[in-house]
Amino acid sequence: MDFTECYGDTCSAVALAAREGKGRRVQKLIQRGFAVDVKDNRGWNALHEAAAAGSAECVRLLLPAAVNCEDYVNTLTHNSETPLYFAARNGHLRVVKWLIKGGADINRTTNELSCPLFAAVDGGHKDVVELLVENGAEVNGTYSVSGWSCLHQAVYKGHTEFVRYLVSMCSLEAVDDYGITSLFVAAQYGHHQCLEILANAGANVNCQANDLATPLLIAAQEGHVRCVELLLSHGADPNLYCNEDCWQLPIHAAAQFSRLSILEKLIPVTKRECDRGEGKVSPVYLAVLSGQADSLRALLKKGYSPDAQSCRQFGYSCPLDMALWCNSWNLNSECHQIREITLMLLAAGAHVSMGIYAFALQGHVPEHLPLILEHAGLPRGDRLEELAHRAIGEMQSGSFWLPLLLKAGMDPMLLLQDKMLEEAENRVLNFFLEFINWKTLPSSMLQILSHRRADGTWTPRKHFESVPVLTHLCRLAVRAAVGSSALSKTSFIKQLPIPTLLQDYLQFSDVSGLLT
Repeated sequence: MDFTECYGDTCSAVALAAREGKGRRVQKLIQRGFAVDVKDNRGWNALHEAAAAGSAECVRLLLPAAVNCEDYVNTLTHNSETPLYFAARNGHLRVVKWLIKGGADINRTTNELSCPLFAAVDGGHKDVVELLVENGAEVNGTYSVSGWSCLHQAVYKGHTEFVRYLVSMCSLEAVDDYGITSLFVAAQYGHHQCLEILANAGANVNCQANDLATPLLIAAQEGHVRCVELLLSHGADPNLYCNEDCWQLPIHAAAQFSRLSILEKLIPVTKRECDRGEGKVSPVYLAVLSGQADSLRALLKKGYSPDAQSCRQFGYSCPLDMALWCNSWNLNSECHQIREITLMLLAAGAHVSMGIYAFALQGHVPEHLPLILEHAGLPRGDRLEELAHRAIGEMQSGSFWLPLLLKAGMDPMLLLQDKMLEEAENRVLNFFLEFINWKTLPSSMLQILSHRRADGTWTPRKHFESVPVLTHLCRLAVRAAVGSSALSKTSFIKQLPIPTLLQDYLQFSDVSGLLT
């Protein structure tokens, strides 16, 4: 090799002429004795330049000018690229023919694990691909850093004609380093024509990647409706678990990413055991977790339960529990969606556990408790007494929950406990006493009030010094007779043969605003 030439751009005179496709100048330089194998700082020589530029004439002149044609035609750049690699990558068919005739190594790989065939497929040069295959190019080799085959790359690029050409000679089940087949790639990128060719050729539509994901799952996740339709029509199993934790199905991905048209197709073919089955996870959870109100609406409309199984994977007892917690920490971007979801679950009859009531009493998100009381109402029986006990335990937020519970029909006598009188702040205590006969309290409770008055933590309203007025005593008697729950319903009050003014009075309208 001649190292005597020195050029400012590191490119030899022959290489520069070859780069520009000047065949006559290349010929003259060769005749004058200029070397054809001088490399630049990339490791390129004149043949690399001619091949990359697509100058078949220059390639024809350069090959016989080398000391050893076979070595010269396979000269490598610093990245292990051959002239044939450049010609194939750029789609120069005539150059590829000359290089093959000159003894080019068709299957030589670069440092990046590519090869002439892979590069031609990537560039979409079908005539070059066919020529390379005819001359022995390895169609089932693994290339690229992830181990893709040429078929993988053809599918990824969406080259339908290439796929149709390669499918008869390539392994359809060849996988990359992640266990992904060519059909999986077609589903992932939405190339439904490529997918159909592969499926018709017998490719496995239920193949699973290393993480157990299936083509149907990835197509659902990415929103490729046509691919989902094709996969289902070719026998793809929508009930094949697609996660190492054994719960995720394609329907979960559709719900999570709000792929509504796909969700509509998957609901009828997905087994309902995922809805409430032990150890499973309902897609309702994914709709709630991702704030997809439209997905949730579609699932509930088709009969999915608002009371899904307890979900250990996410750590929630039910979808409503998840929605309330998500609403408490997600107060910005998805807040409106989560509120809509909460309302949707309640309207669908979601069971409200005592834990949910207790969480709502804290008032982290003020609209939670009103929504729950409006749609689910107060619990009954022993659960109502437990709610009263839980409420007393949240006295720091008493100004929030007290008027709401009383308005919803809770009997204030359930809240008449020592802890209420001892810990309620001044205005909360005064508000509460308006709903009872403050003169008939047990002596122990009167003593508590006396102590609080003495230490300055309670300042009673003036009328608490007197016996309650007769009208107040009458409404207390009515409440005792019909119950607080009945009095909370305007429809019941309006049936009573009393003036409108007294209807409002029976509902304690004269004191309902004293706490605000």
